[in-house]
Order: sequence, then C-alpha cells, then structure tokens
Amino acid sequence: MKTHYRKVFKSDHLSSADLEDFIEEKKPLIFTIEKVLQEYGKQVAGKKGNFNIAYFVEKIKPLVLNATNSKIIKSFVDGSPFVQDWNNIKIELYIDEKVRFGGDIVSGIRIKKVQPKEKIKTMFTEANFEKAKMAGASIIDIEKIYTITEEIKTKYLNYATAE
Repeated sequence: MKTHYRKVFKSDHLSSADLEDFIEEKKPLIFTIEKVLQEYGKQVAGKKGNFNIAYFVEKIKPLVLNATNSKIIKSFVDGSPFVQDWNNIKIELYIDEKVRFGGDIVSGIRIKKVQPKEKIKTMFTEANFEKAKMAGASIIDIEKIYTITEEIKTKYLNYATAE
C-alpha cells in the first residue's frame, strides 16, 4: 500500500489524502452525516476560526464544510439553511482537483450534487448459513451485504464453527 505525502501532516479533519486511502482500498465514499456543529475559535489546518463541521455516523474524521459543500447539503434538506436540520443526511464525497484555495488550485473534498440512493439490505437468515459457511464468510463480510440480528449472528457463529 502506498502512502500519500500529506499523511505526515497531522490532521484532525477529513482531507483528500484520507479519501485517496478509501479509494485505494476500493471503499465507497458514501457517508451519513450524524450532525453538523458550528464551532467557534476552532483550529483547522493551522488556522483558528469559526467553522461548520460535519460529524459522521461512520467513524471517520469530521469534515469542515466550506460554502460550496454547505449549499449542496442545504439542497438535500428542502433548502433549510439551519445546521440543526442537517442530521442523518446521506452524502457521497469525491476529490475535486480544481478547488481554489488562497489563490492556488488544490485538491479538495466535494459533496456530489445528487444524494446517493439508499440500498436496502435483505435480512440474513438461517437459510443463508450453508452458503455463507462454504464461502468462509465472517460476520463482517455478512454485514456488508445483509442486515443481521444479534440472535442470528450468534446462531451463525455456532453453525460456522461446528464440525
């Protein structure tokens, strides 16, 4: 695995280098905004300021929202400009190589203007046990494709480890 040169610069917030890691690992760039907070006197990229910061349900770094990305989120919530209304919003991120920042053109994170469609997972049931066991599927593998209850997890683990 290759390492992006920007990784040495410690960042508490999501950057294009972080997204490149997801892309290299072939992970989707679809995330759910848990909440957006207005944070005052916050240190971001070495500068102190006031920022709108999106925190995600998925345990990834928070994203500092610029005006462009904020307008896109606003469009996903019937035009509400209030960050308190920006909860539980699915977004898809991408890297834009043509972001203007302080007179320079840099790579930056953008939110796609079209909200991703929610894929509905089917329920993992005992009928799936044999096929999953034959494939050597772990609970983590199963959860990527199916919804699974705690009871079925326990039953599957017992089934998969039985001789």
